[in-house]
Amino acid sequence: MMKRYFIIYKPYLVLSQFSAQNNKQTLADFFKVPKDIYPVGRLDEDSEGLLILTNDAQLNHRLLNPSFAHKRAYLAQVDGAITTEALQQLENGVEINIDGKMYTTKKCVAQLLNDAPLLPDRKPPIRFRKEIPTSWIQLTLTEGKNRQVRKMTAKVGFPTLRLVRINIEHLSLQNLQPGEIKELSEQAIYKKLFNPS
Repeated sequence: MMKRYFIIYKPYLVLSQFSAQNNKQTLADFFKVPKDIYPVGRLDEDSEGLLILTNDAQLNHRLLNPSFAHKRAYLAQVDGAITTEALQQLENGVEINIDGKMYTTKKCVAQLLNDAPLLPDRKPPIRFRKEIPTSWIQLTLTEGKNRQVRKMTAKVGFPTLRLVRINIEHLSLQNLQPGEIKELSEQAIYKKLFNPS
């Protein structure tokens, strides 16, 4: 079997799967890849950004097994002017509900961005409300629980309005636009994910 590796920008409101489900848009509506290619991990339907597609089971295992704790970076637009205190709470770990049990998130890096990041427009855009400010933060996590970023920002009082994954370790979106795909070599993808030196 020839191993193949793609990175994509998963658009908003698209399921991270190729199989059809309830008339929702899936990866199959945007990306034409061989039948044995599948996404590594997932992004929620209402999240956007970097997703790896491959048929390499070893890569899948190394990225999804929690013991390998790799970094993933997200840009989150949150409701309200986020406080330094809220950012510190995010960094130190907050309690969120995972499958009905309380879970304390691992330490992470949370930074306030002074300017909105250069991202493609979202379709449809988030609802703009003049009187309520929004903030952009960058969160770098080493774990990926279900809807973790959204649960974390909501817990500290600043719900996430837009969420874009921009990096997995040193692998980035590389100027891809929503719905675009790029094929990488095995050497290139392994180097960016596991040997960044």
